[in-house]
Amino acid sequence: MSSNPPAVSFDRVVKQYGQNLAVDGVALDIADGEFFGLLGPNGAGKTTLISMLAGLTRPTSGHVRVAGFDVQRDAAAARRLLGVVPQELVFDPFFTVRQVLRIQSGYFGFRQNDPWIDELLHNLGLTAQADKNMRALSGGMKRRVMVAQALVHRPQVIVLDEPTAGVDVELRQSLWEFIARLNAEGHTVLLTTHYLEEAEALCKRIAVIKGGKVVALDRTEALLQRFASSVLYFRLLQGRLPEGLGAEQGGRVALAVRGAQDVEHKLAALRQAGCEIDELELRRADLEDVFLELIGAAR
Repeated sequence: MSSNPPAVSFDRVVKQYGQNLAVDGVALDIADGEFFGLLGPNGAGKTTLISMLAGLTRPTSGHVRVAGFDVQRDAAAARRLLGVVPQELVFDPFFTVRQVLRIQSGYFGFRQNDPWIDELLHNLGLTAQADKNMRALSGGMKRRVMVAQALVHRPQVIVLDEPTAGVDVELRQSLWEFIARLNAEGHTVLLTTHYLEEAEALCKRIAVIKGGKVVALDRTEALLQRFASSVLYFRLLQGRLPEGLGAEQGGRVALAVRGAQDVEHKLAALRQAGCEIDELELRRADLEDVFLELIGAAR
């Protein structure tokens, strides 16, 4: 076991806006070198946690630390170790891509950083755009530049808040190859995403938050085993689904089941409720099914 402090630590963190409790006592540590997923529905508190980690929002109580540095008391030290890709597209329209990355390098005291900037441009498919003005880029290209900005000072901890929202498949693939390489080299990665197949493929451990609280925290494979072994899909032709028995998903109903006996029991409950079903399909659960089981009741 490493004697290093956690790369990221949320220590009983609370954030309240008036009567709204956005984050309610979140306590979790992310180990040095870990690829960690933070999942939850809109409004669950993910972005508030990221804002507190980045030092943009002050916790109402509790502490947030990066490699042992408190983000409020030791802000400069924590900030140097952190590279954050936010959800929003924020850019300066008066500079070229290369100028933006050189300026960002200067913020962290890097004066001769062009070799690393060139590597970032290459790995993020931005070489052809290096001398173009930021305002001339498409939304997807601007998103790539924001990733490069977050990585330009080689941060120990990389925070990706919905990094592939609205971007093309090619970028998603090249971005994950590059981020996986950085993780293999020892960088810690914290990811929030609505693309659950990405989280399942990349994250070794996952926290699910709902209503500002952590409702599940475990290794990805353990979550898959613990919450649902299989999922029964069907289309509801007639009747109303009994409360708590499955969740609507893409026009069909998804129903977590554990073994043949559970399938029989739930089909009997549907018949008893007067439901007529069609297009029945049984398949092994994935992370989306676990997510629906944890969050679906709230929907």
